Amino acid sequence: MSEDITLPIKALRNDIELPSYAYAGDAGLDLRSAECYTIEPSQRVLISTGFAIALPSGYAGLVVPRSGLAVKHGITVTNAPGLIDSGYRGEIKVSLLNTSTDSTFVIEKGDRIAQLVVVPVPQVNLVVCNELTETQRGEGGFGSSGVRA
Repeated sequence: MSEDITLPIKALRNDIELPSYAYAGDAGLDLRSAECYTIEPSQRVLISTGFAIALPSGYAGLVVPRSGLAVKHGITVTNAPGLIDSGYRGEIKVSLLNTSTDSTFVIEKGDRIAQLVVVPVPQVNLVVCNELTETQRGEGGFGSSGVRA
């Protein structure tokens, strides 16, 4: 079981709803739009959430798409997952893409547009070497295991 952390959050506007979990045990906090937007077909937009956070050192925030928006409307996070480093203190914004080629999508202020997942991240110490350990997979990638068993 994971350990709870405290996440300082600062509202940058007084008319927004702060992130929250929809259900007990959810992994992602729902992020809401601070403004109204219309996303045209194939358009990317950067959406304000109206808040900033102070992630503790050793943690990162991942901004991920909401499955319902993706499946029902073709709305996804452009750089999924979006990465928030622990040193960042600016407003959290969400880069959304309308993958539809023929339908606009309207976002109202307060609509849930993405999710924030906070994860621990170790600092990596690189060790330069001439050879890497052998594995069964080796250099196989990009579909090397096939589609069907």
